[in-house]
Amino acid sequence: MKTGFRQRLDFHGAMQDLARATMECARAIARPGMELTELRVELERYMLDHGADGFWYYGIGAFVFSGRETAVSLSGRDYRTSPSRLGENDILTIDLSPVRGGAWGDYARTLLIGEPAEEWTQGLEAEKRLHEVMRAHVTPETTFDELSRRMNAAIRDMGYVNLDFKGNLGHTIELQPSDRIYVEAGNALPIGEGRLFTFEPHIARPDSPYGYKREDIYYFQGGSLHVL
Repeated sequence: MKTGFRQRLDFHGAMQDLARATMECARAIARPGMELTELRVELERYMLDHGADGFWYYGIGAFVFSGRETAVSLSGRDYRTSPSRLGENDILTIDLSPVRGGAWGDYARTLLIGEPAEEWTQGLEAEKRLHEVMRAHVTPETTFDELSRRMNAAIRDMGYVNLDFKGNLGHTIELQPSDRIYVEAGNALPIGEGRLFTFEPHIARPDSPYGYKREDIYYFQGGSLHVL
Protein backbone atom coordinates (compact mmCIF):
# COMPACT_ATOMS: atom_id res chain seq x y z
CA MET A 1 0.00 0.00 0.00
CA LYS A 2 1.28 3.45 -0.84
CA THR A 3 2.10 5.83 2.00
CA GLY A 4 0.25 9.12 2.37
CA PHE A 5 3.26 11.01 1.05
CA ARG A 6 3.60 8.68 -1.94
CA GLN A 7 -0.07 9.17 -2.73
CA ARG A 8 0.33 12.91 -2.43
CA LEU A 9 3.23 12.81 -4.88
CA ASP A 10 1.13 10.80 -7.30
CA PHE A 11 -1.84 13.17 -7.10
CA HIS A 12 0.21 16.35 -7.44
CA GLY A 13 2.46 14.68 -10.01
CA ALA A 14 -0.53 13.94 -12.24
CA MET A 15 -1.43 17.63 -12.26
CA GLN A 16 2.19 18.64 -12.84
CA ASP A 17 2.37 16.23 -15.78
CA LEU A 18 -0.82 17.82 -17.11
CA ALA A 19 0.76 21.26 -16.76
CA ARG A 20 3.82 20.08 -18.73
CA ALA A 21 1.59 18.69 -21.46
CA THR A 22 -0.36 21.95 -21.53
CA MET A 23 2.86 23.90 -21.96
CA GLU A 24 3.69 21.72 -24.96
CA CYS A 25 0.22 22.54 -26.27
CA ALA A 26 1.10 26.23 -25.85
CA ARG A 27 4.31 25.75 -27.83
CA ALA A 28 2.31 24.14 -30.61
CA ILE A 29 -0.51 26.67 -30.91
CA ALA A 30 1.05 30.03 -29.96
CA ARG A 31 1.57 31.90 -33.21
CA PRO A 32 1.97 35.47 -34.46
CA GLY A 33 -1.35 37.31 -34.50
CA MET A 34 -2.96 35.16 -31.80
CA GLU A 35 -4.71 37.06 -29.04
CA LEU A 36 -3.53 36.29 -25.51
CA THR A 37 -7.16 35.91 -24.45
CA GLU A 38 -7.62 33.19 -27.08
CA LEU A 39 -4.43 31.45 -25.96
CA ARG A 40 -5.57 31.46 -22.34
CA VAL A 41 -8.97 30.00 -23.28
CA GLU A 42 -7.36 27.23 -25.34
CA LEU A 43 -4.93 26.26 -22.57
CA GLU A 44 -7.56 26.26 -19.86
CA ARG A 45 -9.87 24.17 -22.05
CA TYR A 46 -7.02 21.72 -22.64
CA MET A 47 -6.45 21.28 -18.90
CA LEU A 48 -10.15 20.78 -18.16
CA ASP A 49 -10.46 18.29 -21.03
CA HIS A 50 -7.44 16.29 -19.79
CA GLY A 51 -8.09 15.82 -16.10
CA ALA A 52 -8.24 19.11 -14.19
CA ASP A 53 -11.47 19.94 -12.38
CA GLY A 54 -10.54 23.60 -11.89
CA PHE A 55 -7.73 26.07 -11.25
CA TRP A 56 -6.39 26.74 -7.77
CA TYR A 57 -4.91 30.24 -8.32
CA TYR A 58 -7.89 32.63 -8.10
CA GLY A 59 -9.65 30.50 -10.70
CA ILE A 60 -6.95 31.33 -13.28
CA GLY A 61 -5.63 28.31 -15.17
CA ALA A 62 -3.19 30.13 -17.43
CA PHE A 63 -1.52 33.36 -16.31
CA VAL A 64 -0.33 34.72 -19.69
CA PHE A 65 1.86 37.72 -20.59
CA SER A 66 3.72 38.73 -23.74
CA GLY A 67 6.26 41.31 -24.86
CA ARG A 68 6.88 44.14 -22.43
CA GLU A 69 4.18 42.79 -20.13
CA THR A 70 6.39 39.79 -19.29
CA ALA A 71 8.03 42.01 -16.64
CA VAL A 72 4.68 42.66 -14.93
CA SER A 73 4.23 41.02 -11.52
CA LEU A 74 0.89 41.18 -9.75
CA SER A 75 -1.53 39.09 -7.71
CA GLY A 76 -4.08 36.89 -9.45
CA ARG A 77 -6.71 39.02 -7.71
CA ASP A 78 -5.76 41.85 -10.06
CA TYR A 79 -5.00 39.88 -13.22
CA ARG A 80 -6.85 40.51 -16.44
CA THR A 81 -5.62 38.85 -19.62
CA SER A 82 -4.48 41.42 -22.17
CA PRO A 83 -6.32 41.44 -25.53
CA SER A 84 -3.00 42.11 -27.28
CA ARG A 85 -1.76 39.83 -30.05
CA LEU A 86 1.51 37.93 -30.32
CA GLY A 87 4.04 39.55 -32.64
CA GLU A 88 6.12 37.95 -35.37
CA ASN A 89 9.04 37.82 -32.94
CA ASP A 90 7.80 37.79 -29.39
CA ILE A 91 8.38 36.58 -25.85
CA LEU A 92 5.70 34.90 -23.77
CA THR A 93 5.45 33.83 -20.13
CA ILE A 94 2.84 31.28 -19.08
CA ASP A 95 2.10 30.13 -15.52
CA LEU A 96 -0.27 27.15 -15.20
CA SER A 97 -2.38 26.21 -12.13
CA PRO A 98 -4.47 23.06 -12.72
CA VAL A 99 -6.11 21.29 -9.78
CA ARG A 100 -7.96 18.03 -9.33
CA GLY A 101 -9.44 16.87 -6.05
CA GLY A 102 -7.34 19.40 -4.13
CA ALA A 103 -4.04 18.36 -5.76
CA TRP A 104 -2.22 21.18 -7.54
CA GLY A 105 0.05 21.53 -10.50
CA ASP A 106 2.19 24.68 -10.66
CA TYR A 107 4.41 25.14 -13.68
CA ALA A 108 5.75 28.16 -15.59
CA ARG A 109 7.94 28.68 -18.60
CA THR A 110 9.06 31.48 -20.91
CA LEU A 111 8.46 30.76 -24.61
CA LEU A 112 9.96 32.51 -27.62
CA ILE A 113 8.06 33.16 -30.85
CA GLY A 114 9.84 33.57 -34.19
CA GLU A 115 13.42 34.86 -34.18
CA PRO A 116 14.38 35.52 -30.55
CA ALA A 117 16.55 38.43 -29.50
CA GLU A 118 19.87 37.44 -27.94
CA GLU A 119 18.75 39.13 -24.71
CA TRP A 120 15.79 36.74 -24.52
CA THR A 121 17.85 33.59 -24.99
CA GLN A 122 20.25 34.84 -22.34
CA GLY A 123 17.31 35.32 -19.98
CA LEU A 124 16.17 31.73 -20.50
CA GLU A 125 19.70 30.47 -19.82
CA ALA A 126 19.85 32.57 -16.65
CA GLU A 127 16.64 30.94 -15.43
CA LYS A 128 18.07 27.46 -16.01
CA ARG A 129 21.25 28.43 -14.21
CA LEU A 130 19.33 29.73 -11.19
CA HIS A 131 17.57 26.40 -10.83
CA GLU A 132 20.95 24.65 -11.05
CA VAL A 133 22.40 26.89 -8.33
CA MET A 134 19.39 26.27 -6.12
CA ARG A 135 19.64 22.50 -6.52
CA ALA A 136 23.36 22.57 -5.75
CA HIS A 137 23.01 24.42 -2.44
CA VAL A 138 19.63 23.63 -0.87
CA THR A 139 19.26 20.95 1.83
CA PRO A 140 16.35 19.90 4.07
CA GLU A 141 17.92 22.05 6.80
CA THR A 142 18.02 25.17 4.62
CA THR A 143 15.49 27.72 5.79
CA PHE A 144 13.25 29.56 3.37
CA ASP A 145 15.02 32.75 4.46
CA GLU A 146 18.44 31.30 3.62
CA LEU A 147 17.22 30.07 0.26
CA SER A 148 15.74 33.48 -0.48
CA ARG A 149 18.90 35.34 0.43
CA ARG A 150 21.21 33.01 -1.49
CA MET A 151 19.12 33.01 -4.63
CA ASN A 152 18.47 36.76 -4.61
CA ALA A 153 22.25 37.18 -4.38
CA ALA A 154 22.66 34.80 -7.32
CA ILE A 155 20.12 36.82 -9.33
CA ARG A 156 22.07 40.01 -8.64
CA ASP A 157 25.39 38.34 -9.44
CA MET A 158 24.02 37.32 -12.84
CA GLY A 159 23.05 40.92 -13.55
CA TYR A 160 19.29 40.56 -13.07
CA VAL A 161 16.64 41.79 -10.63
CA ASN A 162 13.86 39.89 -8.85
CA LEU A 163 10.56 41.11 -10.32
CA ASP A 164 8.17 39.43 -7.89
CA PHE A 165 5.83 42.03 -6.42
CA LYS A 166 6.36 40.53 -2.95
CA GLY A 167 10.02 39.70 -3.45
CA ASN A 168 9.58 35.96 -2.97
CA LEU A 169 10.94 33.14 -5.09
CA GLY A 170 8.40 30.37 -4.57
CA HIS A 171 6.06 28.76 -2.07
CA THR A 172 4.92 25.48 -0.60
CA ILE A 173 2.19 23.37 -2.19
CA GLU A 174 -0.82 23.17 0.12
CA LEU A 175 -4.50 22.27 0.12
CA GLN A 176 -5.50 25.93 0.39
CA PRO A 177 -3.68 28.82 -1.33
CA SER A 178 -3.90 30.85 1.89
CA ASP A 179 -1.77 28.22 3.67
CA ARG A 180 1.25 28.68 1.40
CA ILE A 181 4.65 29.26 3.03
CA TYR A 182 6.88 31.50 0.94
CA VAL A 183 10.53 31.46 -0.06
CA GLU A 184 11.10 34.91 1.38
CA ALA A 185 13.38 36.87 3.68
CA GLY A 186 12.61 36.43 7.36
CA ASN A 187 11.00 32.98 7.07
CA ALA A 188 13.07 30.87 9.48
CA LEU A 189 11.21 27.62 8.81
CA PRO A 190 13.46 24.87 7.35
CA ILE A 191 12.37 23.33 4.07
CA GLY A 192 12.52 19.85 5.56
CA GLU A 193 11.67 16.40 4.27
CA GLY A 194 8.44 15.67 2.44
CA ARG A 195 7.37 19.25 1.81
CA LEU A 196 6.53 20.18 -1.77
CA PHE A 197 7.71 23.65 -2.75
CA THR A 198 8.12 25.68 -5.91
CA PHE A 199 11.13 27.61 -7.10
CA GLU A 200 10.01 30.26 -9.58
CA PRO A 201 12.35 33.23 -10.02
CA HIS A 202 10.78 36.01 -12.11
CA ILE A 203 13.71 38.09 -13.35
CA ALA A 204 14.74 40.82 -15.78
CA ARG A 205 17.76 42.90 -16.66
CA PRO A 206 17.57 46.17 -14.68
CA ASP A 207 17.37 48.25 -17.87
CA SER A 208 15.04 45.95 -19.83
CA PRO A 209 11.23 45.71 -20.17
CA TYR A 210 11.34 41.93 -20.71
CA GLY A 211 10.91 39.36 -17.95
CA TYR A 212 11.63 35.65 -17.64
CA LYS A 213 10.06 32.95 -15.51
CA ARG A 214 10.70 29.26 -14.92
CA GLU A 215 8.89 27.24 -12.26
CA ASP A 216 9.13 23.65 -11.07
CA ILE A 217 7.95 21.81 -7.95
CA TYR A 218 10.65 20.24 -5.76
CA TYR A 219 10.73 18.06 -2.67
CA PHE A 220 13.22 16.26 -0.42
CA GLN A 221 13.03 12.54 0.22
CA GLY A 222 15.81 10.66 2.00
CA GLY A 223 17.87 13.83 1.97
CA SER A 224 17.85 14.04 -1.84
CA LEU A 225 16.16 16.79 -3.84
CA HIS A 226 13.72 15.71 -6.53
CA VAL A 227 11.70 17.48 -9.20
CA LEU A 228 8.04 16.51 -9.23
